[in-house]
Amino acid sequence: MGRARIRGENNGFDQHEMTFTAPALTEVIEKNVLAALSEDIGSGDLTAQLIPPAQAAHATVISRDAAVLCGTAWFDACFHQMDKGIAIHWFAHDGEAVAAGQKLAEISGNARAMLSAERPALNFLQTLSAIATATQQYVDAIEGTKTRIMDTRKTLPGLRLAQKYATTCGNGKNQRIGLYDGILIKENHILAAGGIPQALAQAQRIAPPGASIQVEVESLNELEQALKAGAKLILLDNFSLEQMREAVKIAGERAELEASGGITLATVRAVAETGVQRISVGSLTKDVKAVDLSMRFESRPEDRRA
Repeated sequence: MGRARIRGENNGFDQHEMTFTAPALTEVIEKNVLAALSEDIGSGDLTAQLIPPAQAAHATVISRDAAVLCGTAWFDACFHQMDKGIAIHWFAHDGEAVAAGQKLAEISGNARAMLSAERPALNFLQTLSAIATATQQYVDAIEGTKTRIMDTRKTLPGLRLAQKYATTCGNGKNQRIGLYDGILIKENHILAAGGIPQALAQAQRIAPPGASIQVEVESLNELEQALKAGAKLILLDNFSLEQMREAVKIAGERAELEASGGITLATVRAVAETGVQRISVGSLTKDVKAVDLSMRFESRPEDRRA
C-alpha cells in the first residue's frame, strides 16, 4: 500500500497534509481487522469446518456497481490474519473508478481461511468504497468551482481513520481527525465563554501549534462578531443561499467560510456557487450505502487435491 495521505487543513488559508506512514496506517488497519474478525469468528468458524483442513480454493471479487475502489489494504489484512499464505492479485487500486461487472481481484489459498475472512473483508471493501464513491460524486458536482468538499467527525465508531482515508480516495478533504487536533467553537461553547470574542481568544491561547480553530455562526451578525474578533475559519450553520452570498461579500479575504447543514448532492452545486471555500457533508461517512460486491468461489480440480 505504501504511503497513504490523510488530508487536513489548518486555521488559515494554507492547506497542509497529515501523512500517515505505512507503519502508522498498518497499525490502524490491524486494529480494525482484528476487531472485525473477532466479532465474526469468535471461538471458531463452525461452518468452515465442513471443508477439509488442507483444501485449497480460488475466488474472484466482482463489483456489481460502478464505484470508486477503496479499502484494499483492509481487505488483504482480513485474509492474511487468517493465513499469510493466501495470495491476492488486484486489478484495480484505491482511488480508481471501477465499472459494474468489473473483476477487482483474484484470491487463492486455504479454503477454510478464505471462507472465514470473506465477510469481514467484503464489509470493509464495500463500506470504504461507498464513502469514496459518494465523496467523488460531490466533488464532481462542484467541478469548476474553487470550493472543496470536506468530511466531518460523523463517522462509524472505531473506523474514524479508515473513513477519513476513504474520503481522500474520493478526492475530498479531511477536517480535524478528532477533538485533539482542532477546535470548533459552537453555540454552547460561546454561551459558556461569554461570547464569540471571549471564546476565540481563549481558543487562541490554548491551541497547540498546527491545530485548527473554527467558529460556528448562525447569523450574519455573529459572522461580523467572529470576523471582528479575528476568526480565520468560520462555519456558516444552516445559512440560506442568499445569506451565504452575503457572508462571502462581508468576509472578503479576511476568513475562509465553510457551509454546513443539510447539504445534498442536489443542492451542493448551488452552495458552491455562492463562493464559500468549503462545504462539509456529514452524510459522506454517516449515511453509507454499501457498494454491491460479490466474491465468487471457483471449482478447480487441483483445489481438491489434498
